[in-house]
Amino acid sequence: MAPRTRRTNAAPLFVAAASAYAANCALGTAVAARVIDTRNFRWVHHGLYIATCATTALALGAGLWATPRRASRRAALALLPAIAPLAAIPYLGTHTRRHPLVALAAAPFVVAGLVCSRLPSDRK
Repeated sequence: MAPRTRRTNAAPLFVAAASAYAANCALGTAVAARVIDTRNFRWVHHGLYIATCATTALALGAGLWATPRRASRRAALALLPAIAPLAAIPYLGTHTRRHPLVALAAAPFVVAGLVCSRLPSDRK
């Protein structure tokens, strides 16, 4: 019988982190393109930013406790560099070109963490 492949049990955390990041980027893009006016409820973008940071931290923590360990650590290591741009965003200003560029700098690492968390772990 062929060995069963299993995904990391932390995969939902990586999906949540990627979803929060995507929602935050979508809202930021819509506001920048003036499709949505958030003057009266700016807290939504801030709330999504906090959700993105929190779910990213939880997904990174899953690299320590989730099983299978090797797959979880691989996914967490792929996501790890996203911390730097996410931490820098509040300090770089919001009305400059830097803000979206720094925010998008986290995208490859969020996607890499998501993909690594969804890969089968029984590879030899």
